[in-house]
This record gives sequence, C-alpha cells and structure tokens, in this order.
Amino acid sequence: MEPSGIFTTAVVFGLSAGLSPGPLLTLVISETLKRGIAAGIRIAVAPLITDLPIIAGCLMLLATFAHTAAFVGVVALLGGLFIAWMGYENIRFTGVGHSTGALQASQLRTGVIANLLNPYPYLFWLTVGGPLILKTARNSLFSAALFLSLFYGCLVGSKIIVAGAVGRSRHFLGSRAYIWIIRFLGVLLVIFAWVFFREGLGQFGWI
Repeated sequence: MEPSGIFTTAVVFGLSAGLSPGPLLTLVISETLKRGIAAGIRIAVAPLITDLPIIAGCLMLLATFAHTAAFVGVVALLGGLFIAWMGYENIRFTGVGHSTGALQASQLRTGVIANLLNPYPYLFWLTVGGPLILKTARNSLFSAALFLSLFYGCLVGSKIIVAGAVGRSRHFLGSRAYIWIIRFLGVLLVIFAWVFFREGLGQFGWI
C-alpha cells in the first residue's frame, strides 16, 4: 500500500472508531459531564492499554492462516460486512443524547474494562486492521507502524476532542457539524467496504 493510501485508510478508520457512538465514547461523554474534561480524557486513552494484546492475538491467528486463500477471502468478506455495517450506522446517525446517568465509572480502569469487553476492537482487528497490517508489513514494517500510529492518534485524539467539546458545550453532540462529520465518515466506510468485498471475492476467483 502506498504511503498516501496508508495515511487515508488509517485516518478514516481512526476517526470513525473515535467519533462514532459506542460503549467507550459513551463513557468518555459520561465522565466528562460528571467529573470534567480530565476524567473524560483518562477514559479516552484506554485503547492504548487494552488493544495491544488484542492486536497481537489477532495477528498471530491471521498469520497462521495467511497463506490459505479461502481463509483470507472469508476474513476480507467479513471485514467488508463489518465496515459496511459501521458505515450504514454512521449514515443513519442523528445525534447523541445527553442521558448518561446509568453508567458508573472509575475513569481509566473503567475505560480499560469497557474496551476489553467491547466486541468491536476484536472484530476490527480480526477482520479489518489485522489483515491490513500484515499486508502492509510484507512491503514495509515502517508503513505498518505508520498505520498503527496514525490510527491510534486519530482514535484517541478524536475522543479527547469530543471530551473537550462536551466539557465546554453540551450541545456539541447534537450539532449539525458533528452529525455531518459522522455521516461523511459513514460514506467513506462504505467505499472501503467495497474494497474489502472485492479483495474477498478475488481470493475465491469470483472477480
């Protein structure tokens, strides 16, 4: 993958993971509303702690079967479905409510637990991120490291920005700007889903 392609892919996936509604973003918002921006930021950095073993496990599994065309094809098709579903949900996005009282949190520890129990990181790294890293690393380890750095920079950075925006204005989550950013990212995800579908179908010799 060319450097420009790595940059675009990492940024789109990172921003989508960081800004789209989910358990961890809900905790970021909850803690920010209850305890301030600093508490929200401590939740936002949880993926930097939890995702390393998830990534390592997924890469080991994928590397074991990387030379089996059928396995690679199935993983690519599943990745395409996962990304398409994320894109569809983003396109339908209409804003985030402010009712977060049902969540109890102890900041970083809670963020770590929430992310470990969240199925999305496992699905992403098994069907999308892991295959991308392995494919990129075959040509350049630096490019693979660049993908990871950009992805997590955008993921964590965008959650920190949300914490700051919510801390200053509770109306941010329902603003038209936020809604249209999420929808635009959804369209980009659907485009990436087609790339994964094409890769998967190609592994079976169907296109």
